[in-house]
Amino acid sequence: MKKIEIFFRNILLWILLHTRKNANQVDPPVINKDSRILFVRLNRIGDALVTTPLLKSIKEQIGCRIYILAASQNYFVFENSNLSDEIIVYRKNVHGVRALIGIINGLNCDVIVDLHDDVSTTVSYLIAYSNCRYKFGLKKKNYKLFTHVVEKRDPSRYHVVDRIMEFSKLFHLKSEEEKINVVFQPKAISIKAASEFLSNRFPVGKFLVGINISAGSEARFWGIAKFRQLISDLSPYNINILLLCSEKDLNSASQIAGNGLPIYYRPTFDEFCAVIPFLDFLITPDTSIIHVASAFKIPMFGLYVHYNTNELIWSPYKSEFECVLTREPTLKNISNEDVKRKLLPLFEKFYFNKEKYGSKYSGL
Repeated sequence: MKKIEIFFRNILLWILLHTRKNANQVDPPVINKDSRILFVRLNRIGDALVTTPLLKSIKEQIGCRIYILAASQNYFVFENSNLSDEIIVYRKNVHGVRALIGIINGLNCDVIVDLHDDVSTTVSYLIAYSNCRYKFGLKKKNYKLFTHVVEKRDPSRYHVVDRIMEFSKLFHLKSEEEKINVVFQPKAISIKAASEFLSNRFPVGKFLVGINISAGSEARFWGIAKFRQLISDLSPYNINILLLCSEKDLNSASQIAGNGLPIYYRPTFDEFCAVIPFLDFLITPDTSIIHVASAFKIPMFGLYVHYNTNELIWSPYKSEFECVLTREPTLKNISNEDVKRKLLPLFEKFYFNKEKYGSKYSGL
């Protein structure tokens, strides 16, 4: 059924793109604090997180009203007054495209922005039938639907954040590279709970290393024995280690931790990520918390599957970072020696220079 659905969606998209007139126009929009902008960002949590630098820049420099059309999987990333004023959550099994177009047109926005790299049938229909005067997007197959486009920068050469920041040209933003970073702030109640958890588990404050084992896919699970060996490799250092995992990986985490290490998991992304700002160092497979850690400039080490692609990895944008990656479909053939050789120089840089890097890296 899925293949049939994709086939018919592609047919509908082809018809739309070949029957619509080219919407490109010359006159530039005048965007100011009274403007109303709708950004469309569906898909996953990571996709939302790497969009936040652009939204923050627009809020700071223009101060216009920002609406976000987000997915049920990622809308909470935008629940921040520095990023948005209102969020519309698209629930695929509840909202039909026609109903969603009605909601969008009811906002009376001046501009609608498609932030997606790829061409989505759903988003293409929303763009085509919205009543916004201006429609922004990347120069891709559905470019005819947009009044203004920016170049789609080469993903093999440019970080995903830099590719999204290309939209800043359409908003005439000042270049402030030193200020550009992912934005994510857990709720105060979540931060308080994470702080209490750490205080109870680690009564003696030491350099705190978080080891996350979860990444939403079996292909990015490194293995119980390898995580246990990693912990053993770090045992000579006077540190506290916190094992992080999703609820579905609790059994694996218990086998890795044995009776010695505390395990941190929480049912919501906000609660889970509230522990990240307290870490002095993070070790993790490729997953969305890499970008959360980047928001707090936590140094980290990553495990990446880089299979069948030439695109740059989605590395943290502003954190000091090292990684190992494999061109194979899973992490299973990455050895502990490969990890140790690249991990320890970065880890020791911060571990042996706690005073140099200030309170952020001095433990609790």
